[in-house]
Amino acid sequence: MADNESPVAHTRYGDLTLDQIAELQPGMARFMVEVSDRFWILYYAAKAGNWEMARHEFGEMRKALQMAGVTRPKYKEPLEGFTNEKLMPILTAVRASDWPAFEQAFGEAADAANEMHGEFGYAYIQWRLPGEPPPHLKL
Repeated sequence: MADNESPVAHTRYGDLTLDQIAELQPGMARFMVEVSDRFWILYYAAKAGNWEMARHEFGEMRKALQMAGVTRPKYKEPLEGFTNEKLMPILTAVRASDWPAFEQAFGEAADAANEMHGEFGYAYIQWRLPGEPPPHLKL
């Protein structure tokens, strides 16, 4: 393989270069849909006292944010700061099964997320909590 050639992966469907595989990685918009859904589920799971599900959704949401930082490195540091400063208080409340602390931390995190949208030039994206729990899950 020449120095300027990308390695090739062979699949039963055809060959893909490493560069093509890299281009397939999801961007922030795709990760944010997952984060939004998990944030929604997290809230209503905690409100219903289903702390186990709340822990699960928190963990999956955090993984999605970590993956977003890998695929979009310019967001890695701000996402880590957001996680440490705004999301970890939610996890602390979940671990303590403390609804009042959870509700306060959740609201602060939602407000901070909307502020971050503005800081990155997406002020028109404002997340809000749906008025009902997700109908497809038993919380």
